Amino acid sequence: MQPPALPRYGDDSLAELVPALLDSVGAPGFAGASRLRLGQARSACLLLVDGLGDELLTAHPETAPTLAAQRARALTTCYPSTTVTSLTSIGTGRTPGDHGMIGYLFEPFAGAGGLLNALRWQFQGQDRSLLDTLAPEQLQPELTAFERAAAGGLPVTSVSSPQFRESGLTRAGLRGGRYIGAPTWGTLVEAVTSALHEPGLVYAYVSDLDTTGHVLGPSSPGWRTQLALVDRLVAALAEALPQDSLLAVTGDHGMVAVTPDDRVSLDAAPELLAGVRAIAGEPRARYVYAQPGAAQDVLAAWSEVLGEQAWVVSAEQAVADGWFGPVVRRRVVHRLGHVIAAARGTTVLVRPDIEPHLTAMRGQHGSLTPAEMNVPLVVARG
Repeated sequence: MQPPALPRYGDDSLAELVPALLDSVGAPGFAGASRLRLGQARSACLLLVDGLGDELLTAHPETAPTLAAQRARALTTCYPSTTVTSLTSIGTGRTPGDHGMIGYLFEPFAGAGGLLNALRWQFQGQDRSLLDTLAPEQLQPELTAFERAAAGGLPVTSVSSPQFRESGLTRAGLRGGRYIGAPTWGTLVEAVTSALHEPGLVYAYVSDLDTTGHVLGPSSPGWRTQLALVDRLVAALAEALPQDSLLAVTGDHGMVAVTPDDRVSLDAAPELLAGVRAIAGEPRARYVYAQPGAAQDVLAAWSEVLGEQAWVVSAEQAVADGWFGPVVRRRVVHRLGHVIAAARGTTVLVRPDIEPHLTAMRGQHGSLTPAEMNVPLVVARG
């Protein structure tokens, strides 16, 4: 079986990017904090394009000429290759085992009463927000890189949709500095370029490419149209860069196209449910919580049934192999469950009745294939 494409923590993963940018602009406490070297600048912006994978970009250079021309190299995202984990690693400068936001859906602590949907900040199957009862700042208590930089006197600005201003994910992994709500891409360009006229760091985020990929599939005609629009956004930002400023563009994960034939229904396989208390994660990256005393049996069953359709390992083995980084904090260990299944090829491990929306997606991500793990680093200078 081909080995998984593990994150390159400590070298050129997403966890190293913001510390490198803060080093570039001279933020106190960040000198030499990253092995990435981006050069010095008076101000810098990181534009995070959700769903921008490196393999997808290099496959369509004619659709995104600005991005293709300015692509400097590939980075790896983190595991799982999904938005919650990647954005928290970007905002904190920490690996997943350190910050603990280990995916789309997970049990935050023993006896929590449900699986946390970390994008909606609700328990799975419930509509009630948990922001008042499960504080994001307690679930992810480590200082973010934005907080550290702002405390050191460097201005930090986040520019994104107004709906994300007080979201659980923003509060958990991207808190610190000021937040400017930008309801359109035009207002985003205006806010970013205005902030870059002063020393500091700007973080900006757009989600439309990821949404299009989930609905239509990556590389579909509609997806390529959206990529072309992203390229024009990047061109507009690059053209408006003030002197001695830097623009870095990357993605939080790539994506693979899937079909109904790729779906493995977990709920239709009784042998996969035996001894299982809960199944979290998402279709390309599953966390399995076993009933007391059943962990080894669950691991054996999932390994046998899925065969070469997934990398199936114990949580302890994934930690030892570095899936979550060199440090996994005690408060994070429970969240990993007992068995971890990372899908291979284009397989998706679905739950059609419980997760119909996730099951129907034509584009998926989360696992350890190069298509999902590699993201581009695009750099432009003013």
